[in-house]
Amino acid sequence: MAKYDITQIKGVIPALLTFFDGQENLDDACTRDMLDFMMEKGADGFYLTGSTGACFTMTMEERMHVVETVINHVNGRKPIIVHVGDIGTKKSIELAKQAEKAGADAISSVPPFYWRFSKDDIFHYYKDISESVSIPMVVYNIVLAGIMDRDLICRIASLENVRGLKYTARDHDEMGYLKEILGKDFMIYSGCDEMGFSGLCSGADGLIGSFYNVIPDVYKGIEAAVKASDIKKGMRLQKMADEFIFACLKYDFPSVLHNVMCWRGLSAGHTRRPFRNYADSELDGLKKELAAIREKYGAEELADFHF
Repeated sequence: MAKYDITQIKGVIPALLTFFDGQENLDDACTRDMLDFMMEKGADGFYLTGSTGACFTMTMEERMHVVETVINHVNGRKPIIVHVGDIGTKKSIELAKQAEKAGADAISSVPPFYWRFSKDDIFHYYKDISESVSIPMVVYNIVLAGIMDRDLICRIASLENVRGLKYTARDHDEMGYLKEILGKDFMIYSGCDEMGFSGLCSGADGLIGSFYNVIPDVYKGIEAAVKASDIKKGMRLQKMADEFIFACLKYDFPSVLHNVMCWRGLSAGHTRRPFRNYADSELDGLKKELAAIREKYGAEELADFHF
């Protein structure tokens, strides 16, 4: 049973990586350790089995297993949103029902992709899934699956059980406008890690992103700066985070995040093919870049990384 209302799901929410062992099997122990680390560093919730979580490399059963593992370990301490997106509506409904039964607080989905689905097709995809469960749906608007325009988003938002939007695009003027017209109880989450500060300043209720697996505490600092109207501090932290992100994005993403988490003293497991697993020695250049960023900003927030 859900423990949180959608309006309580705010703040810094890691889009959780999926952690595999060296043979590409799900690593439950690693998953639990990573959850503990993120909660210790201030994570306000978790977004499971999304694109950062390599969901399309997993079977239905594996996705369900991750959901159960995370919800059982978090045990109501933080809210959980489960991404149930797939091309087939029937498959997404099955994932949605399992998420609700496991105790998720909300579900989410990218629009159906690969084929050129019409706006009516996309609307009915969300309608069918959102009506299959009683927990709220968070629509996921992302370039990877094809950005939906404002009119379609507003049409989908009119559905009774659609209560939020994960907005992974850079035009925060439109995101802010959507927040204004859809109302204070319709939750909007900024999905561009490199624009977290801008997203919060533009009216987002929270942040959902990949690098919050690694540096959730930096983004908690950004959130605190926005709440305190400390523009200088917020911009400093965001610029530092951006340089950190841009250095990492020179390598295969999101697989490089597993290595970077290890440099923070964590056992962060592996990714699954076709994503690449790097040997640590292949990333000496990245270590030097990240060490230089830490020195440039005098960053206490990066002090426990071993570059």
